[in-house]
Amino acid sequence: MKRIWMAMIAALIAVPAFAAELGDDGLHKADWMRDTFKDLREDLGEANAEGKRLALMIEQRGCIYCDKMHREVYSREELADYIRENFFIVQLNLHGDTEVTDFDGEVLSEKAAARKWGLLFTPSILFLPEEVGDDQTAQSAAVAVMPGAFGVGTTTDMFTWVNEKRYALDSDEDFQRYHARRIQERQDGSTD
Repeated sequence: MKRIWMAMIAALIAVPAFAAELGDDGLHKADWMRDTFKDLREDLGEANAEGKRLALMIEQRGCIYCDKMHREVYSREELADYIRENFFIVQLNLHGDTEVTDFDGEVLSEKAAARKWGLLFTPSILFLPEEVGDDQTAQSAAVAVMPGAFGVGTTTDMFTWVNEKRYALDSDEDFQRYHARRIQERQDGSTD
């Protein structure tokens, strides 16, 4: 009986509190993702109205790195809360057929949009500014692109760096310097 209880406790500990479930399309569905009509101009307007930053998360069915990010990184309560509070996330399927309207007005499938934007790997995240011109695409307007899977620290730092607008031209701390400083602060115990 004791072994059964120990196994049950171990199983509960191994499952993150915020693990995203798989949708019918085979992609992870976190509660902080938005289900929209994928008109990026409208999505940007909604994000701005909520005081949040628009980000496009491109994933694909069977992606082991997407799975790793959702199980090990996005499932962390602190990061999930930060994303939920500060970002308007629209998920796109690298091989999907759902129509997307880019900022330049072009209507195309998710897979065609990913090709247009030069996205080859999943997961990838495009972080958008608050204003995007009618002549820009999501890729050309992005203030940062996060291609691939990273650990909790790097991912948290990227979301924070974008949210705090540290990418601005007048900033003297690019992401690599910001991230290095944050790593040192965490090692020193001088930050969360």
